[in-house]
Amino acid sequence: MSLTVAALTRGAMTEFEQKLRQQHEDSMLRELETLLTTADKAEAEVSRKDFNGFKNLFHRFLQVKGPSVEWARINRPPEDSIQPYDRIKAKGLPNNITECLRKLVVVKLNGGLGTSMGCKGPKSLISVRNENTFLDLTVQQIEHLNKKFNTDVPLVLMNSFNTDEDTKKILQKYTHHRVKIHTFNQSRYPRINKESLLPIATSMGMSGENAEAWYPPGHGDIYASFYNSGLLDKLLSEGREYIFVSNIDNLGATVDLFILHHLMSQPADRRCEFIMEVTDKTRADVKGGTLIQYEDHLRLLEIAQVPKAHVDEFKSVTKFKIFNTNNLWISLPAIRRLQEENCMDMEIIVNPKTLDGGLNVIQLETAVGAAIKSFKNAMGVNVPRSRFLPVKTSSDLLLVMSNLYSLDAGSLTMSEKREFPTTPHVKLGSSFTKVQDFLTRFENIPDMLELDHLTVSGDVTFGKNVSLKGTVIIIANHGDRIDIPAGAMLENKIVSGNLRILDH
Repeated sequence: MSLTVAALTRGAMTEFEQKLRQQHEDSMLRELETLLTTADKAEAEVSRKDFNGFKNLFHRFLQVKGPSVEWARINRPPEDSIQPYDRIKAKGLPNNITECLRKLVVVKLNGGLGTSMGCKGPKSLISVRNENTFLDLTVQQIEHLNKKFNTDVPLVLMNSFNTDEDTKKILQKYTHHRVKIHTFNQSRYPRINKESLLPIATSMGMSGENAEAWYPPGHGDIYASFYNSGLLDKLLSEGREYIFVSNIDNLGATVDLFILHHLMSQPADRRCEFIMEVTDKTRADVKGGTLIQYEDHLRLLEIAQVPKAHVDEFKSVTKFKIFNTNNLWISLPAIRRLQEENCMDMEIIVNPKTLDGGLNVIQLETAVGAAIKSFKNAMGVNVPRSRFLPVKTSSDLLLVMSNLYSLDAGSLTMSEKREFPTTPHVKLGSSFTKVQDFLTRFENIPDMLELDHLTVSGDVTFGKNVSLKGTVIIIANHGDRIDIPAGAMLENKIVSGNLRILDH
């Protein structure tokens, strides 16, 4: 008897839950319609497209409960689904590589701000090397390619409402460069109040009380916003077939002709629609997404999707040996097909935030690589670590500004003078977080050719021509300051205490 009651109650619960979900959805739709009435005609047209994508995401968010993967059903990808880069490189290049380049478009994800590095405005406008910004280096790389092969690979920037205006002002400086630059904008989605599950925006405005009401919904939005912008159709009509997508702050993400040739040389009936560049995991990459086989498809598994009990297993370097660099090669006709058939399937990332006033909100996001399971003949390529050189922190910035790397035509390569190819492990303390502070603490960047590990904590400055070798740890305790003198050579040293060098 009790079983039937339990079953009935369970049935009633799901019906109750279903009604509740429907209520949330109806309330959300009403709120969105009300918001649209506050916009002018042109803005409302764009926002309506954005909101259609958001409604779809919100609907799925209400349906999905718990982790989106069953741990027991995860398998390692089959051997041939992740190819070693050397095997692809061994094929060599054809004489007509220019033909391949004519079918390529380079897309950089340019929606992020430099706030985590203490900078205002788009992250791509931070100087990283010899006064060159991320954007300068990108333009130089593609211009070099276009001149060398006498071709015209265009650059497309996916901006967000946070970066669009500042980026467009800067683009004027590249008008005489041999690179066509296009931009399109990521969608603008409303942040949701965690309790009421309603938008916190009171109008479509973006200033005053609405300044924190909006967000760009992660780079998985590239497919819909690229398609909606009309740019995808324009590029297809020019005969373009593939995009190479990467984060603008990954300085290792240059156009690789071997991977491009591999894509172009597949037989028409087995055309590969998606390549994800992966690389071997180190202890520093334990949070990176990995490729798995799941229900007969290659699939990206992100740490946010892993059940709590399995997080340590996910982070292990033994079970999941590779991670996603977010350098992706994707077929343009396939994107159009999947968008038109509404078949682009990406897991939802629920990103909780607390706003300045203490209000708890959630952002619904997706990741560009998660769509891999929707594409035909998708594969991974295990590339050298040098293709993953992201600059997320001032510690990364120190590495790319140093003599560990040489700069040639916008590309950074590890210096030949470094005897082993691994990058040193650098951890700079909070006094170095902001780029401005970081720059004032170095009279010039130390020689790091023989460095393995550097940890710096507290109030520390570096004089001119300092050389760091082996493992160097410098710790100034609270209230102390350490000035490393000009010309100092520190090899396998721990420096602590107080050392002031003052001008006499």
